[in-house]
Amino acid sequence: MTAQRLLIGLMSGTSTDGVDGVLVRLGGPRPELLAHADLPMPAALRQELLALNTSGAGELERAALASQALAGLYADVVQALLARAGVAASAVAAIGAHGQTVRHRPEQGYTLQLNAPALLAERCGIDVIADFRSRDVAAGGQGAPLVPAFHEAVFATDTPRAVLNLGGIANVTVLAPGRPILGFDTGPANMLLDDWCQRHTGQPYDRDGAYAASGKADDNILTYLLASEPWLKLAPPKSTGRDLFNRTWLDQRLAAWAGYCRALQPQDIQATLQRFTARTVADAIAATAPDTREVLVCGGGVRNGGLMRDLQDCLQWPVRPTDDEGVPAQAVEAMAFAWLAQAFLDRVPAGLPEVTGARAPRVLGALYPA
Repeated sequence: MTAQRLLIGLMSGTSTDGVDGVLVRLGGPRPELLAHADLPMPAALRQELLALNTSGAGELERAALASQALAGLYADVVQALLARAGVAASAVAAIGAHGQTVRHRPEQGYTLQLNAPALLAERCGIDVIADFRSRDVAAGGQGAPLVPAFHEAVFATDTPRAVLNLGGIANVTVLAPGRPILGFDTGPANMLLDDWCQRHTGQPYDRDGAYAASGKADDNILTYLLASEPWLKLAPPKSTGRDLFNRTWLDQRLAAWAGYCRALQPQDIQATLQRFTARTVADAIAATAPDTREVLVCGGGVRNGGLMRDLQDCLQWPVRPTDDEGVPAQAVEAMAFAWLAQAFLDRVPAGLPEVTGARAPRVLGALYPA
């Protein structure tokens, strides 16, 4: 049996809106959440991280400096966690730090997460486990999603259910008794919504879906978006990110409908993008797991009431936040990376070939000692 340990998990996702951190006790029947902290991404750092998703002048030096700044933000979250729980750094076995994905091209054999784990270990005095994705990619896998193994450990029941994470990208884990676990990305979640909202309102995201609610989804544009992207029709294993679903992707499609779109308001496009997220999720689950009976939702998208209503309408199954299962929706991914750090310490292969397409299970991560 795995020894009980205190671990910290840190997650900054493709939405680049902030860093979530958790302090958990692992090794028992279920993870015990001791503290949860989050800090917003500073505007300048967010802008730089988004810019680094594409090639540009001085990008190597800029990436190194952004990595250091991100590690500083991670360290601040760690200190907040320790203070809230009243726990000394020496009591924590390790920090699992995902880093910030800026390129994800598994078809070319690489994935890149900006991070400065050695600096984080130096700042916190705690061992750091990082670089979780590259070992799976080296074994021929997608390197993503990595959270399905954790979802299975925490949320599996006798009822077929799916666990949906709504970050910048949406990914789903299908948990069906008696069948191998299935997990894959379904397409954009908050990524396109956030970008369109910021462009037209100046706000970084659509709070509770209010901007989308002021418009009306357009069925013609929605049908075109769904039909125009070949990636959506691919069978799992598959993963994606800003390399595909970005501002250029959307602008090119809207340009094809330029005359038609002139009759629409920007909030109509926002409502259409919200419905697009819901439809891509619903279509993916229906195609791969039609016997699903309920969907548990985690990630930042849970706070978007409009998106949750669209999901409920498209899925036709009960849609509930993971809070109903005793796991705060905003903490799930950070908890997953604490869990992956625990697996690394025990040298347990945590990559799932049935999810990522790797040749075999692999131990994920790299150690940066304190």
